[in-house]
Amino acid sequence: MPSVVKINVLTVPEEQREVLEKRFASRAGAVENSDGFEWFELLRPVEGTDQYLVYTRWRSEEDFQNWMSGSMQAAHRGGGEGGGEGGERPKPAASGSTLWSFEVVQQAAPKA
Repeated sequence: MPSVVKINVLTVPEEQREVLEKRFASRAGAVENSDGFEWFELLRPVEGTDQYLVYTRWRSEEDFQNWMSGSMQAAHRGGGEGGGEGGERPKPAASGSTLWSFEVVQQAAPKA
């Protein structure tokens, strides 16, 4: 069964880039222990776009959905995004978000 790739496309204004990256850094480790998790990358745009790509790869769609309804919800509910005063949630760094879904049909790794 092929792995499943989820790419969350986040539209991030220039002045919010550092905020977004710090929030992801403070969450390091939040996804790594999830069942079926295979890979994560946060991709910063270099030129011509204000869209970050959050790349995750999963053993199956079911594993991704389990993470979405479990620990991801908890992480976004308040853990790891400090800075809100009096328990207030900080304003999202991204002004828009789109989720792309793919199946891995071919892959390659460096030869040993």
